[in-house]
Amino acid sequence: MEAQRSRIEQAEKQVTEAQAALAFAKDEDARAQDLVKKGAGTQQRAQQTASDLRQREASYAGAQANLVASQKQIAVLQTQREIAEGQLEQAKAAKDQADANLARTVIAAPTAGRITRLTAAKGAYAQTGQSLMMFVPREVWITANYKETQLTDMRPGQEVDINIDAYPGRVFRGHVDSIQAGSGAAFSLLPPENATGNYVKVVQRVPVKIVFDKPPDVYVGPGMSVVPAVKVR
Repeated sequence: MEAQRSRIEQAEKQVTEAQAALAFAKDEDARAQDLVKKGAGTQQRAQQTASDLRQREASYAGAQANLVASQKQIAVLQTQREIAEGQLEQAKAAKDQADANLARTVIAAPTAGRITRLTAAKGAYAQTGQSLMMFVPREVWITANYKETQLTDMRPGQEVDINIDAYPGRVFRGHVDSIQAGSGAAFSLLPPENATGNYVKVVQRVPVKIVFDKPPDVYVGPGMSVVPAVKVR
C-alpha cells in the first residue's frame, strides 16, 4: 500500500511536469504561428512547434491517465488485502481445527489405572461415540447395597472389615465414605411405580460407598464379590 502511494505521488509529479511542458508548448506554438502570419517566421518552425504541442498534449493526457490508474489501484489493493485477511482467518480456523483434531488423537486418562476390553487397533478408524476400551482406575472402592433397615446407625467414617472372596482368610480395612441419598431402585433406568391400589412394602437397598484405608496389595477389580462388615457401635 505504501509503495502504491509512492507511485501516486510520482504520477502526480509527472502530471505537473507534463502540464508545464504543455503550457510552454502552447506559448511556443502561438508565437510561431503569429510570426508566420506576419511573415517574420518560417513555415518549418511553425510546423515544428505545432508538432511539439501535439506531443505535449499526448504526454499530458498519458500522465493524467497514469495518475487515475494509480489512484484506482488503491481500491484494488484494499480489496485484495481484505480478501487476503479473510483467507488468513480461514487458514487460522483450519489450523485451530487441525490442532483440535490432533489433540483428540491422544487419549489421556484423568487418573492412573488399567485398560481392559480394548477394541481399538492401530490404523483403524474410530467413529463418533464408539467404545474403544474400558478403563479401571487404580483407586478402587466398594459399593455395598445395604438394606435400608441397616442404615439406622451407619455414618460416614465408620470402620469396615472387608472380606474378598478371591482372597479367603484375609481381612482388609476400610471405612464408610458416603451413603447415597436415595435407594438404588429410585435411580434405575425404569424405577418401579406402584400405580395400582395394592401396596406391598419392599425393603429397599441403598448404595453405600466404602473405601480402603490403604490400597490393597492384591488385584481388586470391578465385579468381584466382597462382603463388608461395618462397625456401627
